[in-house]
Amino acid sequence: MMFHVSEEHLMDYAAGTASEPVSLLVATHLALCPECRARVADYERIGGAMLADSQPADLTDAALNAVLARLDEEPADLPAHKPAVRYDEQTRRILPEPLRSYLGDNLSALPWRNVTRSLQEIELPIGDSGYRTRLLRIKAGQAMPEHTHGGSEMTLVLAGGFSDDTGHYGRGDVSIADDELVHTPVADAGEDCICLAVTDAPLKLTGPVGRIINLFMRY
Repeated sequence: MMFHVSEEHLMDYAAGTASEPVSLLVATHLALCPECRARVADYERIGGAMLADSQPADLTDAALNAVLARLDEEPADLPAHKPAVRYDEQTRRILPEPLRSYLGDNLSALPWRNVTRSLQEIELPIGDSGYRTRLLRIKAGQAMPEHTHGGSEMTLVLAGGFSDDTGHYGRGDVSIADDELVHTPVADAGEDCICLAVTDAPLKLTGPVGRIINLFMRY
């Protein structure tokens, strides 16, 4: 059984109303899940039919003048062109588009930061202040610290897998957690577990030691 993103997230993605971090996670899941791709296509067809049946609104003079004024503006300076990255086989196999382009380098060259002895992370350059978007790597056979969540967390497995009290998650699966869940994800033996995680509030380590570590960790 595959664990999917919620119908609400799929509808928001199809409508273009999801935040950039959530859209990135959903789009990456869609690259791995034909079933959800078909659902999004259905939602897009429904949305297109609703737009076709709607009555066009008259354009006000103020709106027209605003558009004409934009046409007279000087074009913004374009960012410097970056040479295309030659992605290696491991990176192409593990990281689907559009996630691969967000990272902009091969997995082996990314600046992984040690969080614990079993966990590394990379912060993705997404400017939505309401979320943290990270690539996580849990060492094979190792566990993350027991924790709960200050808000919601969506975790998409890209390589390997992990298990917790809610089940086993493999490549393409999405784990959705909230502040009612306390868990200790354990990576499968034999292969590091690489995940894309989107959170809207910090995690909270549990237990006496975890509460002390919380004072020093931005996680």
